[in-house]
Amino acid sequence: MKINQMKRDELFEGFYLIKGAELRKTRAGKNYLAMVFQDDTGEISGNLWDAQPHNVQEFTTGRVVHMTGRREVYNGSPQVNQITLRLPRDGEPNDPSLFREKSPVNLQETRDYLEQMLFKIENATWQRIVRALYRKYDQAFYHFPAAKTNHHAFESGLAYHTATMIRLAEALVTIYPVLNKSLLFAGIMIHDLAKVLELTGADHTEYTIRGNLIGHIALVNEEITKVVMELGLDDQSEEVLLLRHLVLSHHGQLEYGSPVRPMVMEAEILHQIDNIDAKMMMMMTALDKVDKGELTPRIFALDSRSFYKPHLDPIDKQ
Repeated sequence: MKINQMKRDELFEGFYLIKGAELRKTRAGKNYLAMVFQDDTGEISGNLWDAQPHNVQEFTTGRVVHMTGRREVYNGSPQVNQITLRLPRDGEPNDPSLFREKSPVNLQETRDYLEQMLFKIENATWQRIVRALYRKYDQAFYHFPAAKTNHHAFESGLAYHTATMIRLAEALVTIYPVLNKSLLFAGIMIHDLAKVLELTGADHTEYTIRGNLIGHIALVNEEITKVVMELGLDDQSEEVLLLRHLVLSHHGQLEYGSPVRPMVMEAEILHQIDNIDAKMMMMMTALDKVDKGELTPRIFALDSRSFYKPHLDPIDKQ
């Protein structure tokens, strides 16, 4: 049974990928494994109680297991309980790549769309910089997640997040023609590009040393500077400074990691679009894991709020 098909208090069985397994102790001093299971529809947590040494050795992050159990709700959070685990037998599913959460859109369509949008960056300086960075990080950009956990934390999530933001920007520049669409599109297309340097990839995503010590905002600014030098562009020109400003300010607040706050309209709009898409993905991901009439677990990145899943269709039917 797929994770998103599990119903409250129902028994289930199936094959799942162990996304995380951490050995912990109960108050009574007994070992247990705090685990997160994943398939291509989502993830769910659960504990293997009274874990024995051979359990700790066998049930490690990145392994596929067969699991039986019951889907329950504890403190508002869906989880699996009464679980029994075993490793796959010959002929049973054991390829971790089959259990990755996939991008909700076709990767080729996303690539085609972003390549088309490059032509809508009419300013030659900005287009050259963006093209150079996309050539440099082509394979990684289209396969990396956009985050470790919070939003778009799935294979190709980085490209999907970028494409969604561009679609939002396309609508906004028609409503507010005062915006410079070339600057806005260029800033969006590279604002998170250095996630390919900050993170390790789609499998068992972790932060790299550069990611921990420097972070993607400073790293993408560094990448822009390198490309500007390679292309022989004037690094003091207003065009280059504006593009760097957009990526440096896209988190909006100093306490959120941006060294400067947005000071041009396009920078503020980029920040707001980024915020909208990240929050929408967090809400959709959480709501996808609960049944209608249930509340999601508290979402830390959304002020620890829970969200209710109503008995409504997404589109009102007349």
